Amino acid sequence: MTELHPAGIEPYAHGMLDVGDGNRVYWETCGNPAGRPAVVLHGGPGSGAGPFWRRLFDPAAYRIVLFDQRGCGRSTPDAADPRTSLAANTTRHLIADIERLREHLGIGTWLVLGGSWGATLALAYAERHPACVSALVLFSVTHTTRREVEWVTRDMGRIFPEEWSRFRDAVPETERGGSLADAYARMLADPDPAVRERAAREWCRWEDVHVSTAPGHRPDPRYDDPRFRMRFARLVTHYWRHAAFLEDGALLRDAGTLAGIPGVLIHGRMDVSSPADVAWHLARAWPDAELVLIGEEGHGLSGTSTTAAVVAATDRFRNT
Repeated sequence: MTELHPAGIEPYAHGMLDVGDGNRVYWETCGNPAGRPAVVLHGGPGSGAGPFWRRLFDPAAYRIVLFDQRGCGRSTPDAADPRTSLAANTTRHLIADIERLREHLGIGTWLVLGGSWGATLALAYAERHPACVSALVLFSVTHTTRREVEWVTRDMGRIFPEEWSRFRDAVPETERGGSLADAYARMLADPDPAVRERAAREWCRWEDVHVSTAPGHRPDPRYDDPRFRMRFARLVTHYWRHAAFLEDGALLRDAGTLAGIPGVLIHGRMDVSSPADVAWHLARAWPDAELVLIGEEGHGLSGTSTTAAVVAATDRFRNT
């Protein structure tokens, strides 16, 4: 089984890129400065690009670019601060940031790797700028459509009824029949810090539940950090309530623009957060994509087989 590349891959360059609207995006590059360029689009939105992502690439072969999306992690201003406006934090803005970073680093084309929300963003970017993408490696594939948001925030209660009832009941009774992403976003903007904190805690508790189908799942320790909880909950509800600021169904409809770009779609059959039909329909609409279904694993890279498939994909593309 293909393993992660060794730990200890450190950046040889990093900086803060002014992307406008008062936002500065943290970026770093590591690996081989003369290697094949690759960029990581992290999940969440709001998770940040931690050191783990570097290990998905052969550092001798790749020039690895990581960055934290607007409002997230080391990028400023921090969405964990309730005073930080999210008005200039949309998919359109993030796509423009990716392009600005590519130009800033003097990169022509690059491999784009994304997982979960990062897969949505990667598809939106690649369909907008196909000439800049040499390959795509996507796992836990999502499109962040209204149907997918409704599935995670409401329909999944059929799988986790007790946990979902707690998630729903954390919002005011008059709002429980509507969009729960909207309801949580309103609570996260409440002037009372106790209301905001409860909303962030309950949102992240539910996030940990619906990704728990993989064997050996452990709660995400990042949710113990109140600033991470607030940042993550604010950004996820912001994007989910607007269905990623994309026309519903547009990513699948426009998959033909990816013709000629090789891709690997890696998805766990036990992924109830993003059912496998999302990746399956995309693979049918994008003839240059290979679909890899991992029978025993769920959402994200918590399982060894999914991680191994991602590393195998980047290893395959390193010399092409």
